[in-house]
Amino acid sequence: MIEINKKLVQNLINEQFPQWKDLVIEPVAKSGHDNRTFHLGSKMTVRLPSGKGYAAQVEKELTWLPYLQKHLTMTISSPIAKGYPSCGYPFSWSINKYIEGDTLTKQNINNLNEFADDLAKFLKEFQKIDTTNGPQAGLHNYYRGGDLAVYHNETIEALENLKTVLPTELLLKIWQRALNASVSDLNVWVHGDIAPGNLLVKNGKLAAVIDFGVLGVGDSSCDYAMAWTFFEEESRQRFLRKLDQGMIDRACGWALWKALITYNSDEADVRKMLNIQSMKFIKDEKNLVKSKFFYPFCSILSNALITSQQKLFWLCLILRK
Repeated sequence: MIEINKKLVQNLINEQFPQWKDLVIEPVAKSGHDNRTFHLGSKMTVRLPSGKGYAAQVEKELTWLPYLQKHLTMTISSPIAKGYPSCGYPFSWSINKYIEGDTLTKQNINNLNEFADDLAKFLKEFQKIDTTNGPQAGLHNYYRGGDLAVYHNETIEALENLKTVLPTELLLKIWQRALNASVSDLNVWVHGDIAPGNLLVKNGKLAAVIDFGVLGVGDSSCDYAMAWTFFEEESRQRFLRKLDQGMIDRACGWALWKALITYNSDEADVRKMLNIQSMKFIKDEKNLVKSKFFYPFCSILSNALITSQQKLFWLCLILRK
């Protein structure tokens, strides 16, 4: 992993953008995994890929975000300039307009149902934009918007590893239903990572959507996985209400995949401590998706910031309800 710090950013700015060399550089409060982000003064940010696998995202965002913004009422990331490899840093990087707002939490929004409506409205508007020459889903964006079956082997491996701690037969049925679901449109824009860390809130409402690094064109079902990883029963229904059943089933599959692979990566000895006997009341996969268990299951297990011990604690509480 490349060490990306204030000194490196200062050196890059001094060399390539000397007009901004006197601006204060500070890391943002919450920086993502794919990129490291720094404030550049009060009106700009510097965004540097953290590894080779994310380097191509810079050019993609510089190419497509100005075009997309012209067709959106919602504020999105806005590139200002492109930086080049130098000062020991091997990748291209970008300078972007700073967008005011706080990372989404349950606590900083006024109304969860209204937020679900606003996010669904953004996605519908986003999906209506012409995709001519847009980047088709593939390896460059980890197949977000592509065929969910790409992750079949990984999902089956996770289910096999977790069969002593989770109702894997029911979860497998959910996964199979997602794989078999009908697809109505494979030619719409896909953000690829609609998650709290990429949604900004101001005055209690959705203010901006950021981080389009895994942008692509394809099936947008992955953009609705947040229905199970963030929203609750009523707000989830509102978020999904204009989707057909095939889209909902595939979105559920994306949420399940994320939860399973995240939990599967935790320590085996902690996972084996979990007792699922109290889940036997769930008789089939459809009831499992609708149950009070499935939402917190996806929400908690897909959160990489929660430790294994914390996940165990919360899951035990959920399963005893």
